[in-house]
Amino acid sequence: MRIAAAVLGLLAIAAVSGCSSNSETPDSVADPAGRVFISTQVDGTPIPGGGPLSLDFTTPGLVAATAGCNTASGAVEFTDGKIATDTMASTMMACEPTVMESDAWVTTLLSAQPSWTLSGDTLTLSTDTITVTLADKKVVDPDRPVQGTAWTVTSLITPDAVTSSLALETSAPELTIAADGSVTGSTGCNRMMGSATVTDTTITFAPMGTTRMACEPEVADIERHVLTVLDGEVTVAVDAGTMTLRKPDGNGLILTAQA
Repeated sequence: MRIAAAVLGLLAIAAVSGCSSNSETPDSVADPAGRVFISTQVDGTPIPGGGPLSLDFTTPGLVAATAGCNTASGAVEFTDGKIATDTMASTMMACEPTVMESDAWVTTLLSAQPSWTLSGDTLTLSTDTITVTLADKKVVDPDRPVQGTAWTVTSLITPDAVTSSLALETSAPELTIAADGSVTGSTGCNRMMGSATVTDTTITFAPMGTTRMACEPEVADIERHVLTVLDGEVTVAVDAGTMTLRKPDGNGLILTAQA
């Protein structure tokens, strides 16, 4: 009986030990999938133009990388402590020459299959010649609150396109939703005021009241678009300092948080 009890005791200890080991999820086991990281420090060859490097792992199995000019994207795997990428497709924007050199810098870094470690919100990539420290974007550039932030319209969304213009940049329509739901701002020509109900995914605007100044034709078109979007329910998405509002018909606004 004593032997049987001793055996049972050892089994119990082993079971507890096994459960304890399995319940631990050290950072070294996790990988960066599902997150966006922004560089905070580069030891070695600096990023041409100053960067920063952004690595977006939010699409399963893919990475999108940019350091100030074009965005390269392709398949990614986290194997044997290294980040391995496949052939990367890239956008083809022309940038200021120094900044454009950042594209080659990104390609060199990722094609070297850098080793990686992840500790909490800090991702570190290392090759023989460079070490890049990155932090989770939510830490470096957190989402601004919908309410209490002053937002400026930077692009107009239609079902067919996302557009900006000199008239939009100059007129700079703006919007602030206070904590109590009151709305103030400008259509780019006239002042506007109203109210809104905000949830995590939607904003429902009551019809806006405005002043009645005459606007230049192009600014009047912008005003009509702004007031059309800010009437009724829209979906809302915030990414750092950018807020996107969309109506079911495909019209919408892209707004940037004022500094």
